Formats: sequence, structure tokens, C-alpha cells
Amino acid sequence: MMKTNYLLVLLLIGFFSCNSNDPVQFSTEALNDTFISLQGNEVTFQSILEKHKGKTIVIDIWASWCKDCIEGMPKLKALQTEYKDVSYVFLSMDRGEASWKKGIEKYDVAGDHYYMQNGEDCPFADFVDISWIPRYMVINKASEIVVFDVIESDDENLIEAIKN
Repeated sequence: MMKTNYLLVLLLIGFFSCNSNDPVQFSTEALNDTFISLQGNEVTFQSILEKHKGKTIVIDIWASWCKDCIEGMPKLKALQTEYKDVSYVFLSMDRGEASWKKGIEKYDVAGDHYYMQNGEDCPFADFVDISWIPRYMVINKASEIVVFDVIESDDENLIEAIKN
């Protein structure tokens, strides 16, 4: 009986001490993927990150047709009000540039905006393995991914990452 308990404790310690498989850096393919800026320019994801280098970045992958994205906007706006020194980058999976721009205006979405021209069929989407939107990520001041996959902007892991 004692041996069984000992093995169970070891198994549990091993299970709970394992590191997450979430990446801390973006792949080269994801960094080289291109997005469309509000001005209509094609930009790499690397250049988007470089624009905010040295700051904490909250990335919001969303779409104007997404009910959960829209319903989550008040919580995101509250986050933006509380953490003003954070950069907010919005990556849209809208079905067209016109609906993307209309959604930004309609929902008064403040931040740095880019359109994912190839939606789920691109190296960035492959890397982050988008299974649901909204999808939030946090990049720290050292350019490391510290939150890889949360679907609520008031998630405690996201808020802790912003505070640190």
C-alpha cells in the first residue's frame, strides 16, 4: 500500500510539474506571414511586433461577424482603460477588408489593426492553431509569448501577464 501511494505521489508531481507546450517565440514562418494594414499596405507579422518592441502587447484575433468577439468587447475596453501602457494589436479574420474596416468603426475598436488576408489558411494561423475566436495572446516586453491561448479578455492568466 505504501509503495502504491509513493508511486501515485511521484506520478502527480510529474504531471503537475511538467512545463506547458505553449511556445514562447513565434516561428519564422509566422513572423514572415503578411497582413494588411488599415492603410492598405502589406506588412509582416515581424514588423507588427517590432512596431511595439519593448512594450507588453495584447493580441486579439477577432472578426466582426463573431458573436463572442463582439460580446467580449466591453471587457476588452475595460482592460484597455485599466492598462493604458499596453499595446493592443487586433488581427481580423473577417471575410473581406470592407467588413473588417466597417467592424472597427461600428464597434469602436481602439488599437493597432491588421487584416489576415488568408484567414485560417496562412502560416500565422497554422502556428497559433486557431480553434476559436476571440483568441488572446500576450507578448511581454522581452518579446516572449507569455499567454498563448485564452478566449476571454478578463482571463486571470492574461491579466497577470499584463501586470508583470
